[in-house]
Amino acid sequence: MAQRYYIETLGCPKNQVDSEKIAGTLLAQGLVATDDPSKADVVVVNTCAFIEEARQESIDTLLTLDDRRKRSSRLVVTGCMAERYGEELAEAMPEADQVAGFGVPIRLGRKPLKVSADVPSFDLLNLPRPKSAAPWAYVKIAEGCDRNCGFCAIPSFRGPQRSRDIESILAEVEQVDVREIVLVAQDLASYGKDRPGELGAGSIVPLVRKVSSMVDWVRLLYLYPSDLSDDLIEAILDTGVPYFDLSLQHVSKAHLRRMRRWGDAERFIERIDRIRAMAPDATFRSNFIVGYPGETEEDHDELLRFVERAQLDWCGFFTFSPEEGTHAMTLPDHVPTGLMEDRIAELREMQDEITSARRDNLLGETVRVLVDEPGLARSFREAPEIDGMVQVPDDLAVGGFHDVVIAQVFGPDLIAEGAGLVK
Repeated sequence: MAQRYYIETLGCPKNQVDSEKIAGTLLAQGLVATDDPSKADVVVVNTCAFIEEARQESIDTLLTLDDRRKRSSRLVVTGCMAERYGEELAEAMPEADQVAGFGVPIRLGRKPLKVSADVPSFDLLNLPRPKSAAPWAYVKIAEGCDRNCGFCAIPSFRGPQRSRDIESILAEVEQVDVREIVLVAQDLASYGKDRPGELGAGSIVPLVRKVSSMVDWVRLLYLYPSDLSDDLIEAILDTGVPYFDLSLQHVSKAHLRRMRRWGDAERFIERIDRIRAMAPDATFRSNFIVGYPGETEEDHDELLRFVERAQLDWCGFFTFSPEEGTHAMTLPDHVPTGLMEDRIAELREMQDEITSARRDNLLGETVRVLVDEPGLARSFREAPEIDGMVQVPDDLAVGGFHDVVIAQVFGPDLIAEGAGLVK
């Protein structure tokens, strides 16, 4: 009987791609997947280390899976925590049989191997992966980041940006065989800048157009606002998915400079208004950090005014998490936890009302959706696993596009009645 593997993925969509590449290597070794960790011979935890809350979730998951697994299995910790805290993590977590950083092979069998001495012997970016079980898939187009944002430790363990060849990306798009491709990277719009002789700045535009020629929908996640050029805006609109995920983080100019970030409220509003003039139904998502050191009441009030003015469809708000080795740790005027919680509650209440109103505006509208699983679908307005869903009749074909009529709104989710099969 073939050995079985189980993978638990934590963190962002980029980690999900890494897990699928790991699955591809295990499948190539003759293992088969199981959704029950108690039956697995290899249990893999792909961890997140972005903020303290994510690190704690990774540890809790590791301990839970250690309790559930069979004693003859191998428990492997990989991902960002393994890369960032290798030796320290292995010492603190004796439950793990192997701690494997990025690109380090997962060992089979029972021989203890706390921290893999292997140097990376394969590149997760360019490994083959299984065909997607869903009608959509993430595709990572680059690894690492060349920016130096004051709150972020990712470049310290993910390294500088490394863009993939366009040919390898297109081959993976063909490999996963889906209706929708979601392109992801730490700094998506900077794709190609690290390879000026082969790709160069602006290479994201021809890449988006090539991917769009292969699938029905293309969605881009994590766009740094300074790189949102007119050419890129046009390319996104031409895909038929006018969805803009803008990494803003704040809007106060002085505060953004403390964060080592570009932009301000006026520049952001100008870009949003320009896109809405071109595509009135365009959808916007962003994330904001609350309580980064030095944030004043004036900065917070400016963010509130921006949220009200911008009327973004989706927003995530996160309290500042101090990360070892980041610029933020050297700054004075840390915001008290209680004040951060008050500020984030105020922002979330405002955004909940905005999101609700924007969803209400869809009542009675006919929208085109992609059915992800029986009874659940998404229009271009909803990114998979992140935004709301569209509930549809159970008999609509999974993997098909259908026109449906929005009959009810239930929080961030929509409830639709079937109208017709598109394709």
